[in-house]
Amino acid sequence: MTGRERRPARPRGQRPPKRRLGPRRPPAQDPPRQAALDTLRAVRERDAYANLVLPALLRERRITGRDAALATELAYGAARAQGLLDAVLAACTDRPLSEVDGTVLDALRLGCYQLLRTRVPPHAAVASTVDLVRAEAGSGPAGFVNAVLRRVAAQDEAAWLERLAPAAAEDPIGHLAFTHAHPRWIAQAFADALGSTGAPLAALLRADDDRPAVHLAARPGEVSAAELAAMTGGDVAPYSPYGVRLEPGAGDPGDLDPVREHLAVVQDEGSQLCALALTRAPLAGGDKRWLDLCAGPGGKAALLGALAGLSGGTLDAVEKAPHRAKLVGEATEGLPVTVHVADGRDPGLPESRYDRVLVDAPCTGLGALRRRPEARWRRQPANVPGLTRLQRELLTSALRLVRPGGVVGYVVCSPHLPETVGVLADVVRRTGVEQLDTRRCFPGVPDLGAGPHVQLWPHVHGTDAMFCALLRRPG
Repeated sequence: MTGRERRPARPRGQRPPKRRLGPRRPPAQDPPRQAALDTLRAVRERDAYANLVLPALLRERRITGRDAALATELAYGAARAQGLLDAVLAACTDRPLSEVDGTVLDALRLGCYQLLRTRVPPHAAVASTVDLVRAEAGSGPAGFVNAVLRRVAAQDEAAWLERLAPAAAEDPIGHLAFTHAHPRWIAQAFADALGSTGAPLAALLRADDDRPAVHLAARPGEVSAAELAAMTGGDVAPYSPYGVRLEPGAGDPGDLDPVREHLAVVQDEGSQLCALALTRAPLAGGDKRWLDLCAGPGGKAALLGALAGLSGGTLDAVEKAPHRAKLVGEATEGLPVTVHVADGRDPGLPESRYDRVLVDAPCTGLGALRRRPEARWRRQPANVPGLTRLQRELLTSALRLVRPGGVVGYVVCSPHLPETVGVLADVVRRTGVEQLDTRRCFPGVPDLGAGPHVQLWPHVHGTDAMFCALLRRPG
């Protein structure tokens, strides 16, 4: 036979087979993206913390290596950039986001983040998100997600920012806040603390929007920073004598052998420096009784307890919440630390007893937003007055508990002026306490400002934005 070969004739009356218009099998499993989606759902539905939910999911589902790194980048990144992502998604759909099913919205944020802020190819970002939604909610919502994400993919992040961000000339703070995915009120709080709406604010917001390095603190007397760095593949920290820094995406630090064996704790280097500053303040008389008045979950208590033990001293640790007090006990196991379940404002401890007291007060946490991805969208200005009242009460309590001539360290993980210099000025005015030059207790740390307090910054020091002030009770 010459030419093209004929197909066999179909028996009369038999219909041709139907053409498959789409996949009939369930979509291929995608463990890292599913873990990221489940994390965003837990944050939305239960007010959960992403940095607690995701590591547990990764362990439970045995997601490791590159898959774990992908899940971490997508979950934390989408949570951190939520405000920016929502603005773009709102521009790509004809219905309010409040009317979109919660799981579908979580998936849209996940897909939008991949399109705008990762190197995932656009077709893969869209297809993988559509598959997740189809498995969770069916074909109808999957089609909606497909259409929205294709509109998102029509422009890159720079083009969306050009289209949606407030004009820099008219609203410089609003422009930077939108560009770096921060609520405007937080960007304004940072600008007030920095005294700048220009390059320093842009650098801070940029650093705050990046994935942070993991910081560890070696337990004094057990292991050195150099030894801990060798055990973990990290680098010795630049400022803390006990600090080690690990690259972002290095996995769950809780799985590291030194952490599981209580040779180290996960603790930002700024937190280490603030705890160490309390121990470095000059003191006349006895120096054996220390107190951590707000000890949960126990990182600073472990560092202070180890240092107290090396010099023959002891540490009392106060924590109001029983479950957090239990964490303090676990973190300080084997150290001369006594844990008290009590309210730091009235802990029932003898007054004028302690040589050094740390007040690591509850705060807005604006200084650690890079480590708590969803926190920037949870906190509101209305949270601040109640926290500053609590901070003043705790600091006043500490000044009753410290002996005359003793030192109190006031620490918050926030640069917000009402929580830092505002609380400090009020307490100093009412009590007449002496404010020390705290900068002298941060040896080797540059750019500490005009003093007498210390404010650390992510873009300057690579730490959380920790505030520390040292006070001496008159003798």
